[in-house]
Amino acid sequence: MMDMKAHTTKTMEIPQEEKRLEKQLCFAVYATAHAFTRAYKPILDKVGLTYPQYLVMLVLWERGELPVKTIGEQLDLDSGTLSPLLKRLEQSGLIKRIRDLRDERQVIVSLTPRGEAMKGEIDTIMMAIGQAAGCTLKEMAEMRDMLHRLRGNLGRAGADGG
Repeated sequence: MMDMKAHTTKTMEIPQEEKRLEKQLCFAVYATAHAFTRAYKPILDKVGLTYPQYLVMLVLWERGELPVKTIGEQLDLDSGTLSPLLKRLEQSGLIKRIRDLRDERQVIVSLTPRGEAMKGEIDTIMMAIGQAAGCTLKEMAEMRDMLHRLRGNLGRAGADGG
């Protein structure tokens, strides 16, 4: 694989072959994200969740009751996106939302007994996705670590203005 930083620093020219769509890292990540969503759909349909709802449930299973703001920060979702997800999860009887008695501006989200019981589905879901991905746990961990590093780098670059 070509070292893009070293290459662009020295010559400021990117070879034509590297400009092709299938060579773009951003497109590979984008297409893979869509493939993950498609792979998750039939698995999550069985438990009555969408992929974004599953992510909310993962946060709550891991961390317990949380303010809406904290869930949004964890998932990098704004309140306009998160609120409808929480409403549907509440209508499904998986979570409940209550105003924080100490600060009524805050809404606290917690799992219902039904939502807590659904936690047992994580292993089944993860095994099915692991099989669909065709990767070992080690390979998945390596890719995840690389993606976390990439996301951090891009986040810092965006915060720095490029």
